[in-house]
Amino acid sequence: GEQVLPHARTAVASAAAVRAIATRHSGGPTGTVRLAAPTTVCQALLPGLLKDWRAAYPQVTVRVFEGEDDELAAWLEAGTVDAAVLVDAGPLPPGAVSLGADSMHALLRRDHPLAGQPTVHVAELEDDDFLLSEGGCERHIREAYRRAGTRFTPRHRIRDLNSLIGMVHAGVGVSVMPALALTMLPADCVLVPIRPAVHRTLSLTGPTGRPWSPAVGSLLAGMAPGVVAGAAAGVPSR
Repeated sequence: GEQVLPHARTAVASAAAVRAIATRHSGGPTGTVRLAAPTTVCQALLPGLLKDWRAAYPQVTVRVFEGEDDELAAWLEAGTVDAAVLVDAGPLPPGAVSLGADSMHALLRRDHPLAGQPTVHVAELEDDDFLLSEGGCERHIREAYRRAGTRFTPRHRIRDLNSLIGMVHAGVGVSVMPALALTMLPADCVLVPIRPAVHRTLSLTGPTGRPWSPAVGSLLAGMAPGVVAGAAAGVPSR
């Protein structure tokens, strides 16, 4: 069964693509696109994209699957989803869209002594208990500390991003997370750019190992690159 499953998924996806090709000349692309994305992208970017896609392609249904950074590429190549927003992806197939760079910020309560600074060096966070997000950004956080030559000793390891934000909000400690998390924050929490600066790149793409469905190609063909910058415009930048 495990050996047959990938081929069955490919066959189903190919059959759907054939149907879409056969019908798109009668009124534009049709069908369902299964789209995977990280939590912060689902919160900050996808609502606007879904609205635009619905207006431009009313016969295409987009189903969103939220996942962690390291899961998304595997889902895409296995045929579990038709498209995905990948983090720090390698070489991408033709037609992929770069969404831009999402910089890492310190998450602080608004009454924290560092909350009013233009930037925060990661060494300045050593006096606080650090809450580490295990949802995919851990490698970016560790890279910032490595570049700074600063010892990294997280006190708490939190898998769910909303739980982490809630703990910072309650005064348990501080954290570092992407700028796109801004839309998830309560009013008395802030994001401050960290030093050394570290960012993750986001790309929207179909699979590399099989043809894209016509619906995926249509959705991506009408997109402008760099939409992350607009979504994070309310966050201070270095």
